[in-house]
Amino acid sequence: MKQYLTYSEEVKQAKAAGMPIVALESTIISHGMPYPHNVKTANEVEEIIRNNGAVPATIAIIDGKIKIGLSEDELEFLAVSKDIEKASRRDLPYLLATEKHGATTVAATMICAQLSGIEVFVTGGLGGVHREAEKTMDISADLQELAKTNVAIVCAGAKSILDLGLTMEYLETQGVPVAGYQTEILPAFYTRTSPYKVNFKINSPEEAAKLIRVKWDLGLAGGVVIANPIPEGAALEEQYIKQIIETALIEANEKRIKGKEVTPFLLKRVKELTEGKSLEANIALVKNNAEIGAQIAVELKTQDIKLL
Repeated sequence: MKQYLTYSEEVKQAKAAGMPIVALESTIISHGMPYPHNVKTANEVEEIIRNNGAVPATIAIIDGKIKIGLSEDELEFLAVSKDIEKASRRDLPYLLATEKHGATTVAATMICAQLSGIEVFVTGGLGGVHREAEKTMDISADLQELAKTNVAIVCAGAKSILDLGLTMEYLETQGVPVAGYQTEILPAFYTRTSPYKVNFKINSPEEAAKLIRVKWDLGLAGGVVIANPIPEGAALEEQYIKQIIETALIEANEKRIKGKEVTPFLLKRVKELTEGKSLEANIALVKNNAEIGAQIAVELKTQDIKLL
């Protein structure tokens, strides 16, 4: 396993010192945002994590190696290169075997984080059950990964382009707790609310860390979702974004876009239809998640030290 993993100097030093580390995905850089917003946001998110007492570890596949922590040049490479595959669980063996490049999705980032001993992962929104999944069987690998991989995800709920009700049902079946951070309502990425409730409400990083640690202490494998709503000032109005998404979904069907190409297409089209408002919201929610995620990672380390 060690031959596939490489660590940045910052992450290497953090591991040696027992510091809290927060994993970050790279698909948001290569496939989620346009240049230069992608690399600017990536650097800003890393700095937010540092400012909250943790060490960022952006994860990607470069030249067939799992990189845990990236240099500024590597972040720039991911942001501008067109030769970056979208890497989920299925793709990891191929990309490593062929020494190619890949930007890790939620599922792949969880796998790589667990392999490197990182317990907290910050992202924008969770993948899930796509609309009309009863016909297409289009269900994100993120959900199955959450059922078996011991990494906690801090996100702004599930992406609002999904079927949120079926996504919550799937997570319940897999025994994955969805805890709302200072909310009882499931946030829906661009909006603070949705028609669905979370399983539990938590009010602080300390409560989140206790929930995460107790779950794994009990031997209950799988992740924990910390659903952290987008900041109020950056949120979009629920009905407005719903209409935009419906339009984008119709266009995706007409163009017969399927599989892992659906989400990037929808996010790009929503950005165009909202005249950039969705991109601003996306950036704001990722930064907010980074702050809370770093605080939870710090609290997990603090609680572990108290038990020694």
